[in-house]
Amino acid sequence: MQRATIAACVYDRSLDSDPFERDIMSDIPYRSALIIGAGPGISASLTRRLRAANIPVVIAARRVDKLASLVDETGAIALPVDASDAGEIDALFAETDARIGAPEIVIYNASGRARGPIAELDPVEVERAVAVSALGAFYTVQQAAKRMVPAGHGAILLTGATAGVKGFALSAPFAMGKFALRGLAQSAARELSPKGIHVAHFVIDGAVRADRSDASGTPDSTLDPEAIAQSYIDVLRQHRSAWSWEMELRPWVEKF
Repeated sequence: MQRATIAACVYDRSLDSDPFERDIMSDIPYRSALIIGAGPGISASLTRRLRAANIPVVIAARRVDKLASLVDETGAIALPVDASDAGEIDALFAETDARIGAPEIVIYNASGRARGPIAELDPVEVERAVAVSALGAFYTVQQAAKRMVPAGHGAILLTGATAGVKGFALSAPFAMGKFALRGLAQSAARELSPKGIHVAHFVIDGAVRADRSDASGTPDSTLDPEAIAQSYIDVLRQHRSAWSWEMELRPWVEKF
């Protein structure tokens, strides 16, 4: 597991009396994690890093059979969920509470897509896509807040995309969902940060490899999921006096 480099940073020693100073030097100041929308790529890399830090992790997806190898590798707990269903998100959090305790890290990676010309899109498919990307994220943030606000501690990380900053042709439902996700993150950060909950949104501006070996001969043109996971971990390590609410990640060859 790579570690963030902090030796070059200079910190005000007046923080010595601050009980949160431990956040500066500790690996990850949280004790349990729930990842929704788990699969290969970002979620798998995050699961490996969190488990390497001895943090219990629940990974949730519609099809848990696809998570079997990751469970075998990391010892994470896989649970089924339809992220677009508020009742299933509620049940997922309740089961997570029972398995590992209330999650102190909640990561939402689920998203829905429906591609095609606007005049030809099926409204039912559009509703489903937006429900997964946006409503599922709201249900998740709501359940996380119910647990984290009383504790005054926690982190909620939301995985966005280029489409949350600019909408592309033939991809209106994805843009709708990701724009809503970004708005949710910004609003939640303003409401929850003063209550001790770190909310951060990640703009993944480019294609992500399914795994580290999938570079297709052009490794600089796609995002390495391990590198993305490292950025998430770095945000989790941030001291509360300098929290980020948003981070953009892109390959260095990607055009802005």
